[in-house]
Amino acid sequence: MSVFSKVKKSASDATQKLLQLGGDFSHPINANGDTPDYIDPQITPQHHNYEDLPHVDFWGPDRPTTTFIDADSDFITANTEGNKPLPENFSIYNIYESRAERMPDEGLYTFKQGDEWVTKTARETLDDIRQVAKGLMHQGLRKGDGVAFMCHTSYEWDVFDGAVLSIGGVIATIYDTDSAEQIRNIVDNSDAKLLVVETKDMMKKTDLAMEDCPTLKDVMCLENGALDELKAYGSSISDEKLDERIRSVKKTDLCSIVYTSGSTAAPKGVEMTQAHYCSTATNLPDYMPDLLHNKRNRVLLFLPQAHSFARAINYICVASDIHIYIARGIKTLTADLKVARPHIMIVVPRVLEKVYNAASQKAGNGPKGRVFAASVVAAQKYMQEVSEKGKASRFVTARRNMFDPMVYSSIRDALGGCAKWIVTGGAPLDPDLMAFFRGAGIPVYEGYGLTETTAPCAFNPLTVPYHQGSVGIPFPGFQVRIGDGNEIQVKGVPVFKRYHKNEEETELSFTDDGWYRTGDLGRLDDDGFLFIIGRKKDLLITAGGKNVSPGPMEEVIKRCPFVSQVLVLGDKRPFISALITLDEDSLRPWLAKQGLDSGMTMEDAAQNAAVRAEVQKWVDQANEGVSRAESVRKFIILPEEFTQENGLMTASMKIIRPKVLKRYNTLLNTQMYTKRKPASEDSQQG
Repeated sequence: MSVFSKVKKSASDATQKLLQLGGDFSHPINANGDTPDYIDPQITPQHHNYEDLPHVDFWGPDRPTTTFIDADSDFITANTEGNKPLPENFSIYNIYESRAERMPDEGLYTFKQGDEWVTKTARETLDDIRQVAKGLMHQGLRKGDGVAFMCHTSYEWDVFDGAVLSIGGVIATIYDTDSAEQIRNIVDNSDAKLLVVETKDMMKKTDLAMEDCPTLKDVMCLENGALDELKAYGSSISDEKLDERIRSVKKTDLCSIVYTSGSTAAPKGVEMTQAHYCSTATNLPDYMPDLLHNKRNRVLLFLPQAHSFARAINYICVASDIHIYIARGIKTLTADLKVARPHIMIVVPRVLEKVYNAASQKAGNGPKGRVFAASVVAAQKYMQEVSEKGKASRFVTARRNMFDPMVYSSIRDALGGCAKWIVTGGAPLDPDLMAFFRGAGIPVYEGYGLTETTAPCAFNPLTVPYHQGSVGIPFPGFQVRIGDGNEIQVKGVPVFKRYHKNEEETELSFTDDGWYRTGDLGRLDDDGFLFIIGRKKDLLITAGGKNVSPGPMEEVIKRCPFVSQVLVLGDKRPFISALITLDEDSLRPWLAKQGLDSGMTMEDAAQNAAVRAEVQKWVDQANEGVSRAESVRKFIILPEEFTQENGLMTASMKIIRPKVLKRYNTLLNTQMYTKRKPASEDSQQG
């Protein structure tokens, strides 16, 4: 999808004249000239002259972030101090219990039930968790037993999850969009004895698991009243018996198996202990007390809790004092924002791209559109100077302020009007889009993490200065270093120990000295700020031996007004190419504006010469910063998008490269990379 769909050179030129902004009014994209827009790990040095190291900063109260060159490995390393180790018997249950003791009658969760918004207090939530836990005990769930769970983000998700974990069960999470085969694989790999699904439609997809998984004893459905049934059975279990089981749970106990989204390989089951989640949950509120220990603040949750990111955020929020609103899903996000008016939001880049595009399309193409174009560049220029100099000049600040009542305030209102900390993760956010939001006074902060690190291992707290393109400092309790080949390596209590039933992958994932190999490439500056520069598994090596990181070029091409997704290809191929998809909602207004048939089919649009010419402009722009060998030489526009439904995108909104390559293998071999005829054959035909 377009990230800067209305910011074009023609609009910028017109706006310069209209608003008399001066010659510095330009869109800051690809300003590096002939310098490649990625870093080749084969030629980039490990680190450079960090003369002032070790260096210590205090971004959180009494929690230093220290950057240093490790004497043993000679790798630049940064760590942020976390809390003291948790007691041995600390578990997720203690987080809910502590909240109920601190704030028993104050709202913990607010969610839509039918046509009404309902609030559950901390005491009521704990009571629900205890009753369901008793029911599970009555049904024979023992400590260490596996439970597979398929449900969208909801209050029921939190209660059932809390109940299973409180009595030592092990939840294997299933995305609510997963197929019958994926359900079967997870149930089988996790040795689940109980499978719980949310809806009757999900129930229809459980037949394979019931037939093929020998450990599976029972399947329950929330829509059929499973929670009420468990609560009813729970009346036969005493509080004393429940408390005895709760006390038996230790922080080192396995509590969940979370399956990686599989964007680069087959999903792997990441084993998570109680300590993994509890350490993350208890560290952040103490690091950011002004934000998270303020009970007037609200958070809106809508990302799938089957993913570690959203699940860890829920535990963090329960461990804090803030009020949690649960959205009904991304489709109702606009309406839910008006109700929740959140101070905190956890999002993926796609959400912010949609917010930007909605504002851009609302501005249109006339004078309002030109004003919007100018506001984008003004915000970016403001943040560029803040990043480089610590503050912006008076002129740049004044120009930025001029657009606040005209443009920026309406976008803040669309996000609920109260935002203090909007955290984006799950995929890279375009740095220019980040600069726009921050310059517009919209507090977007990028973080970084993986399933294997219990989600966040680097983040930007409110207190840190703006570093354009950085995903922030190590999360409290984490150490981050740049290892061989510029690989980001991580250590800390929340880092997983093993993949479930997969010793080979486990061994490959750790260095000899015990650091987790993320597979991502990065750099650390001397203040401990981490920058992502690529991914090992995404590096393309052309047939000519050239290493190419596709991410930066994909980001630029996606700025085309109607492009939704881009996959740059070329591994072991003679040249770099791209598969490109179209966003129908943005395409049709663009077609109408060009005087073209806005009702044409997506198949016709993919072949339309005007559409291809517009895409070509952005491909050319992406190519400006790289050499000929690294440039996109050919592209194909597809009439369909990559989605979860067609199996080409994960639930965390990552394109599954191997599956795309397999699906379009014939297309690539017959239209993208056609074999040349032998010279002798050409001469005979000539």
